[in-house]
Amino acid sequence: MSNKWFCNLPIQPLPAEFFSMPTLELAQSLLGCLLMKETSEGVAGGFIVETEAYLGPEDRAAHSFNNRRTKRTEIMYAEAGRIYTYVMHTHCLVNVVSGPINKPEAILIRAVEPFIGQELMLKRRNVKDLRKTTNGPGKLTKALGITMSDYGGSFMLPPLFIANGFTPSNISAGPRIGIPNAGEAKDYPWRFWVTDHPYVSK
Repeated sequence: MSNKWFCNLPIQPLPAEFFSMPTLELAQSLLGCLLMKETSEGVAGGFIVETEAYLGPEDRAAHSFNNRRTKRTEIMYAEAGRIYTYVMHTHCLVNVVSGPINKPEAILIRAVEPFIGQELMLKRRNVKDLRKTTNGPGKLTKALGITMSDYGGSFMLPPLFIANGFTPSNISAGPRIGIPNAGEAKDYPWRFWVTDHPYVSK
């Protein structure tokens, strides 16, 4: 499905300038980009089709709300383009650090469409339906081989990096998922997805 969109080979990580845009803008610009992970098992990658933005100290749903600074959130205070991984319900989730230094914002990658290493993804997820490999934030990290060891790295360098992909024709926005105790922040329309894409999480 995506191959017709993808014409930017060879695959090269995006530069720092790409990650320097405001968080809500970056969360939408990441849609269509290629998320790649190189491991000893092989290379796997997919097009980002769903993201969620978290706007730091003023966002009750963010780990860094009220400038909470812990061992877990420390990387959120670094420059944009760094890798923020954390574990939730035994699943590793992956985020793009965004915003200026010391303004701890981040973007959760919620879903990708498999592009490279599809057989490896099926094996890692132990499923036969390709759609079930990466249509959720905990699924995609397992399928791509993203782990807590990626914490603090840079999306501008292998083994885990983001490259050019396709430009979505339509982007939808709505409330973020799984944050019922975030007060008014639970209703902010800061989840973005490629409209009608089959790999968007349910």
